Amino acid sequence: MTADARGAAAGPPGPREQLTGLTFAVLLVSPGLLIREVNPAGENLLGQSTRRLRGRPLLDVLDFGDPLVRNRLLEGDVQLTARGARLRVEEREIVANLTVSPMPQHPGWRVMTLSDAGQGERLSEGGENQSGLRGPAVLAHEIKNPLAAIRGAAQLVGRKLPTGERGLTRLITDEVDRIAELIDRMQRLGRERAQPIGPLNLHATIRRALATVHAARGPGTVREEFDPSLPPVLGNEGALVQVLINLLANARDASDGMAVPEVVIRTRFVSGLVMNVMRLGRPVKLPIEVQVSDNGPGIDPAIRDHIFEPFVSAKKNGQGLGLALVSKLVRDMDGRITYDREEPRAGAGGWTHFRIHLPMARHEQGGAGA
Repeated sequence: MTADARGAAAGPPGPREQLTGLTFAVLLVSPGLLIREVNPAGENLLGQSTRRLRGRPLLDVLDFGDPLVRNRLLEGDVQLTARGARLRVEEREIVANLTVSPMPQHPGWRVMTLSDAGQGERLSEGGENQSGLRGPAVLAHEIKNPLAAIRGAAQLVGRKLPTGERGLTRLITDEVDRIAELIDRMQRLGRERAQPIGPLNLHATIRRALATVHAARGPGTVREEFDPSLPPVLGNEGALVQVLINLLANARDASDGMAVPEVVIRTRFVSGLVMNVMRLGRPVKLPIEVQVSDNGPGIDPAIRDHIFEPFVSAKKNGQGLGLALVSKLVRDMDGRITYDREEPRAGAGGWTHFRIHLPMARHEQGGAGA
């Protein structure tokens, strides 16, 4: 390499390289509100390539729910800033911080920036940072295709089995359906509205999660310590099953290396606990506790304060998405999740505890008891 070539490589990045490196979306819009250029972050946000977007009317790609924002865009060369603007991109709704800047030397041309405010605001409630989850639509497509094949194969196998032996194939199809629904929600992780919640039989939900963990990982002892008097809780069954599967699977992994592995799941009523956020103008009481504990070595102290953040994992080959998703799903049910480590003491080993606190269903909401 010549000195000139080395100097060029070490020089400052050009305008296109600078746009490529930005983490927020940048769109160049020509007169008539036509999209002309989009940076990679914009492609990720809009779910389409620059080639497919170039030349399309901006208002066909982005549906601005606020008529004031839409009217300001149609006015022409005006400066526009909007925080928390609700937009629709195809079938997705996003909450974005929006700026539109006219280019005085080029009448009718504008530069628009979009940053996903909805994702950041929701995840900041628990201190999480969701940056880096890119291409969810592609990921969902790649996962859901083999899931459909697995479901179809399970149905075919089930038809050939005696009626009394079809329980496992039904479990497979039920879990495929639940995972497909979860992927649909992950596709808009941090952007979508929370799923509807209703009264749930907590212990039936826990046993569904246990059945899935045992089917996937083989026999294992999980000690149940349930309070049979608990009333129904408010939650989303599919979301709560996923939360419990993640926690139980993690607990089994953590305790596998112990001489006597122990995993315990407990339920109890804790009076007086109030979440530190408001819902519909009232504090949310969370008296129902589900605790998943294991006697494993615990999580590295260096990452304990960050375990609910994306891409932070205590496992050697972990992706660091499981607990981030668990945290979001619990918050979507107006609950909260905490982590606690009980260090070893004389004559007793250490324990790791994950505690979920959920609201209780009111009598008028109905539902079966726990």
